Amino acid sequence: MSLQPADFDLFFGIGQWAAVFGSFIALFLVVAMVTSLPLYGLAGPGRVIAGALRGFAEFSSPSPRRVYAIAMLTFKESIRKKALLVFVVFAVLFMFASWFMASPSDRPEMQVRNYVAFVFIAMNMLVLPVVLLLSCWGLPEDIRIRSLHTVVTKPVRRNEVVLGRMLGFASVGTMILVIMSTVGYIWIQRQVSDNVELFCRVPVYAVAGPEGVKFLDRNGNPGTGVNVGDINATRSFIEGGTRATGIWTFPLDEKADTLKLESRFEAFRTFKGNMNRSLRVRYVIVNEAKSLRVPLPTFEVNEFGTNEMDVSRKQQFIDEQTLEESEFDIYDDLAIPSEDGRFGSLTIHVQCLDRAQYLGVSRGDFFIRLPDRSFTTGYIKAVIGVWLKVLIIVMSGVTASCFVKWPVATFLSFVVIVIGQVARGFLDKILSGKQAGGGAAESVYRLLTHMNDTTTLPSDPLVNFIQLFDHGLQHLLWMVKFMIPDLRTFGMSDWVARGFDVPWDGVMLPSLAITIGYFLPCLLLGYFSLSLRELEAK
Repeated sequence: MSLQPADFDLFFGIGQWAAVFGSFIALFLVVAMVTSLPLYGLAGPGRVIAGALRGFAEFSSPSPRRVYAIAMLTFKESIRKKALLVFVVFAVLFMFASWFMASPSDRPEMQVRNYVAFVFIAMNMLVLPVVLLLSCWGLPEDIRIRSLHTVVTKPVRRNEVVLGRMLGFASVGTMILVIMSTVGYIWIQRQVSDNVELFCRVPVYAVAGPEGVKFLDRNGNPGTGVNVGDINATRSFIEGGTRATGIWTFPLDEKADTLKLESRFEAFRTFKGNMNRSLRVRYVIVNEAKSLRVPLPTFEVNEFGTNEMDVSRKQQFIDEQTLEESEFDIYDDLAIPSEDGRFGSLTIHVQCLDRAQYLGVSRGDFFIRLPDRSFTTGYIKAVIGVWLKVLIIVMSGVTASCFVKWPVATFLSFVVIVIGQVARGFLDKILSGKQAGGGAAESVYRLLTHMNDTTTLPSDPLVNFIQLFDHGLQHLLWMVKFMIPDLRTFGMSDWVARGFDVPWDGVMLPSLAITIGYFLPCLLLGYFSLSLRELEAK
């Protein structure tokens, strides 16, 4: 399965975040004012507004010295709680891991993939539980043993306590992660065979479309790819020996004497054919505005590896119509100019030449390969992804511990991880309407009436009520979707394990934006929750 780059619009995300954050602030103020009426009468809403203004004033002038002092105390307290014992488990894993890992006889790319995957799985499984328990147990334990009372009696504000706790626990997680990632990097370098080269490809993927890549059907008309039942939902198939075509449009940001094209296509045979060779594929560089079609040399698909082709800037070819030889420059003649002043874009058509055979393609299967970057660069980026996930867990754990005790805070933070990492895809399918069988109530109805998920529901009052109930439930799930971060974006190790550099636009930027976007809401919620909490209660 190929890696699929995500499409992320930063400005759209900022606007969406502002709308959701503003809606929750307004909802919080309305609920607080309504709740204050039975407690304080008509003076309740005024007290709520006064508390909000007081909080705004405290946030506008925090004390870095007090925040730093609380962070250092939190760091030392975590060390005293034997948090560093996790290194014992980490050391044992790496002492004996090579016994069970791939042997030097394995393919080079499989060696690198196994070793990198093992290192990052070990770091995730050891670092994340430690910071989860530390951040969820810290404040409730301080309140229980009354050690927090010596802090709040000083001129320390509640927001400084919350911020200091977050920084302290994040520092512990950062220190553990730095040591583990350094040891893991050295271990990978020592375990990989000497004949295996470690590097990170730098791909330039096609401009995103509705399906990631455009298709022409067997008659040459705009259409979709053929579905052959492949398990990869993002892959479609091009029918061979016809006019069926896959179309990629690549942005060109700089000029080069040679373009390296790399692909990882999949072959699907409808009959045995010649098993001594694979399917034949052809690239065609197309500029429709100039009616130019420059075919590149035909090649056979490597079904279990990569297909690499170096294309020189000056292209000579024989026109299929006139049989005349011509020469074109990729950038001056074949590239499509862009309005922003860059070098434009390059459109490449992909065709399968074997009749009754099919070529499986997706957007991530074909790209322009820029000069490689070092393995160290990609490895550091993947470690940053784990570190951002540590920050998210610390923020959620500290925030939850500000208004509930540590068992409930641990459970809430664990739910955030499960939904954000495991169940996020299922949640997206429900909200997009792609989940067969409808919502929760409709699924129960189908189960009780022995109806499969593709059968049309009858039109009666009960079914209408069920669908109305599921529609209302979807609004709650929509809120859950925006309250819980999508942690799948933080998994950057798979890019490095497959020999790719971690993209900035589609992977690192969304992860960084999610982390920053959740910081302010967590800090505000933790501050007001700790301000309203009765610290005298054990």
